[in-house]
Amino acid sequence: MNFPFRSLAASIAVLATACATAAAPASKPTPEPVPAPVSTSSEPILADPTSVNGAKAGTYKLDKHHASIVFSVDHLGFSHYVGQFTRFDATLTIDPETPETAHIIATIDPTSLIVPTPPEGFLAELLGPNWLNAEAFSEITFESSAVTLTSSTTAQVTGNLTFLGAVQPISFAATFNGGYAGFDPFDPNSRAGFAAEGSFSRSAFGMVYGLPPEGTKMGVGDGVNFRVDAEFTGPPL
Repeated sequence: MNFPFRSLAASIAVLATACATAAAPASKPTPEPVPAPVSTSSEPILADPTSVNGAKAGTYKLDKHHASIVFSVDHLGFSHYVGQFTRFDATLTIDPETPETAHIIATIDPTSLIVPTPPEGFLAELLGPNWLNAEAFSEITFESSAVTLTSSTTAQVTGNLTFLGAVQPISFAATFNGGYAGFDPFDPNSRAGFAAEGSFSRSAFGMVYGLPPEGTKMGVGDGVNFRVDAEFTGPPL
């Protein structure tokens, strides 16, 4: 009897083709290209660079949204403890043509003190009679008496600081950061920015609590370092 080799070979070929087709991974459709996102944000609006440093002469009020007062004191010689006041105000009278005639008056509300992660009751202690004594002295004030230019953008400012009922002269370095006569319609008033850094002795104002014994740093240092950053708005365009 003749075996149908040709039929068998054909069947094996069909079976092999089917198995190969089943084992092969299905082809994936080519993804459509994704268009890049279209930005809907507008370009930042910038003042004309030629207007910078063109602030007008006149009286300027503090822009409290762009100002800060930070201070620090030495703690045991191990670190500098930092605090900040959040309620304060200032008025500046200045003529850019004669900046040495500038005059500034500033006030601070001591009850606006904030310190980082204070232990329970510690903030109340700082506001109490041993330290800021805020109940008896509800305001800290400074009024300038002289401005001495040290460069085209820096000056030494001298004046009287009233703190804990005592009045003492202090001096600090001030830097003019720039300004303009206005940026209509977004900022239609003159604007000027300053930074100031200085220090004073707290014991000169009668705050002697916690001072380190002489020759040591085991306490809270006598020197108070401070930094002020502030923008002022002045006469309109």
